[in-house]
Amino acid sequence: MDLIIGAGISGLSYAAATKNDYLIIEKDHEMGGYCRTIYSGDYVWDYSGHFFHFQRENIKNYVLSRLNDDDILKVFKFTQIYYKGKHVDFPFQMNIHQLDKEEFIDCLYDLFTTEENAEIHSFKSMLYAKFGKSIAEKFLIPYNEKLYATDLDKLDTDAMGRFFPYANKEQIVKNFRNAQNQSYNAFFLYPKRGVIKIVESVASHVDKDKISFNEWLVSVDMATKTAVTNKRTLHFDNLISTIPFPKLLDMCSIDYDRSIYSWNKVLVFNLGFDKKGPETKNNWIYFPDRDLVFYRVGFYDNIIGQDKMSLYVEIGFNHEESHVDVEQLLYRTLADLQKAGIVTDQQLVASHSVMMDPAYVHITTASETDKVQKKELLAKSSIYSIGRYGSWTYCSLEDNIYEAFCLAEAL
Repeated sequence: MDLIIGAGISGLSYAAATKNDYLIIEKDHEMGGYCRTIYSGDYVWDYSGHFFHFQRENIKNYVLSRLNDDDILKVFKFTQIYYKGKHVDFPFQMNIHQLDKEEFIDCLYDLFTTEENAEIHSFKSMLYAKFGKSIAEKFLIPYNEKLYATDLDKLDTDAMGRFFPYANKEQIVKNFRNAQNQSYNAFFLYPKRGVIKIVESVASHVDKDKISFNEWLVSVDMATKTAVTNKRTLHFDNLISTIPFPKLLDMCSIDYDRSIYSWNKVLVFNLGFDKKGPETKNNWIYFPDRDLVFYRVGFYDNIIGQDKMSLYVEIGFNHEESHVDVEQLLYRTLADLQKAGIVTDQQLVASHSVMMDPAYVHITTASETDKVQKKELLAKSSIYSIGRYGSWTYCSLEDNIYEAFCLAEAL
């Protein structure tokens, strides 16, 4: 039997693809993990923004095959940056010509005077080396420090992989005349009724009788291939874990250096207002300004076409911050939304909050090296760790599905 830990998108995808007998245990009372949807009156909210930029046609067809075409929106992405009271098109480095003249000159000068062979040893040093001091310090560093809630010198050079919008000097200059602001995700797909519909589509291939809710992993004996849960002891042929990788190491009693694994947590506010706000174009806006508490605000009303403003607002914290005053932060968030011009005379009529912990993992050279070694050790006992947190990586939901399918085929 394959024992699957977690009924999120990765665990469900593995179960849907495997030919082996399986059992899924899920600590919550429902499936979905972070890919869940909240319905509050007319508002449709996810735990945070989950949008689908399919790169693999077979996975796209698999996921959408059990959904009606009318249920899926194709949205051409429009996003901007709120910078010093103005809106600059995203990505920032491609649109420095939209800045005031003096700042534009600073950015351009620094871009063309970067050292060709500068030493790159971290995410922060990469930003300086590739884009110069001004672009790095005006947007790339402050925004990503708000997002990751850590010193960017601690992160690996390629911490964001293909999701970072790289651009060379020639591309940046050409963009002054001919805007090409689309990266890997020029448009995205989104279900009208929220991300849970994607989860339900994958789960339609899964035997619901083989999902045990309100059950969680306590410990694993690698030698005897047994897992202890809060309810029972289970023997497994393969164990497929989607829980955070360091937590799996703890449960398997594997010794490791805890200091090399870190992450941020993100407080998400979903906010519903009584009428439309002044922002009618953006799908989401980035906020590098350290005086504003949030790093990103998304507009569900602009994505699914509603006549009342519906937002998700994201605030990053280091995982070591133990006390977060949610009520006080909601008050601060509403004040900062007014300061940024997103809220004017609209009245808040519905709200929801969730703390995602972990949210974004901090990818470092040390964590990547240790992860590979520990995964090899686990595999010797037929234990496999997959998913965003199981593989301790930065990836898309499609990547999670693909990884699960590949493992199912291999086993």
